[in-house]
Amino acid sequence: MSDLSNLLLLLALAAVVGLWLKLSTARERAVREARQQCQQHGLQLLDETVGLRAMRLRRVNGLRRVERCYGFEVSIDGHDREPGRLWMIGNALSSLSLPTIELLPQEEAAARNTTAASGNVVPLRPRNRLN
Repeated sequence: MSDLSNLLLLLALAAVVGLWLKLSTARERAVREARQQCQQHGLQLLDETVGLRAMRLRRVNGLRRVERCYGFEVSIDGHDREPGRLWMIGNALSSLSLPTIELLPQEEAAARNTTAASGNVVPLRPRNRLN
């Protein structure tokens, strides 16, 4: 009986290590995806990392798949920290949530454009929100 319990313990340990490796690979893929999305939308990915926030089952083409939610922080202008989230099924991005940029009134936008020409202010441009 001792041999059977040792075998079960070894199988459980192997399953935990396998799950950890799979989730670690998925997290690396999520970091690359977050970096790519931030670059595409003109944002700065802070801390160059993501964290697993949630897992849920989702039906895709009639099959139940595990969807992972990763949270991260981005900066719009370098002086703020805004939350972002991405959801992945396998290696594919299924959804993305990024902070929005409020458009300024015309007078403030014109003043900001003149300041941007003088040196250290980066003008922001609106982006499409993906959901």
